[in-house]
Amino acid sequence: MPAAIKGPPHGLLFDRLGVYADALMQAGDWALTGTISLIFLWFGSLKFLNFEQEGLKPIVSNNPLISWLYTVFGVAGGAQFLGVFEITTGILIACRLFNPKLSALGGAMGIWSFSLTVTCLFTTPGAFEPGYVLALSPGVGAFLVKDIVLFSACLWILGASLRDVRTRNVA
Repeated sequence: MPAAIKGPPHGLLFDRLGVYADALMQAGDWALTGTISLIFLWFGSLKFLNFEQEGLKPIVSNNPLISWLYTVFGVAGGAQFLGVFEITTGILIACRLFNPKLSALGGAMGIWSFSLTVTCLFTTPGAFEPGYVLALSPGVGAFLVKDIVLFSACLWILGASLRDVRTRNVA
């Protein structure tokens, strides 16, 4: 019988790097929280600018879940409503540093926000290239598809914040 074959030499590399796993996870944890918070603050702030309000028209006006904003508030007011929601979401997510309950609320708001925008992939004209199966357009389709990842990040933030509430015994 041949002697037992040991794992490949690169296994040693991963064993050595593995000691940094917890530190890398913690760094990624806080980097993701800060990045998502900044994204919401940035996107929300843009909703107060004319070019962004005009750029949102084909996306918002064609989605029955959010087009009512234009009916109630007009184009600028609808965009600003979304902006306030997004800025509030970003602030709440940033609160994870001192109050994970607020961050959990922000994570849930982010999930709601990106759930709505992902539906825009299917309601916005030009999101998919005609004649192809699931081929996103390089314009609006490519712009909206990022929201699937951001949805996932908000789902993770909600879970991490709820974990923090439990482990920190936050009142």
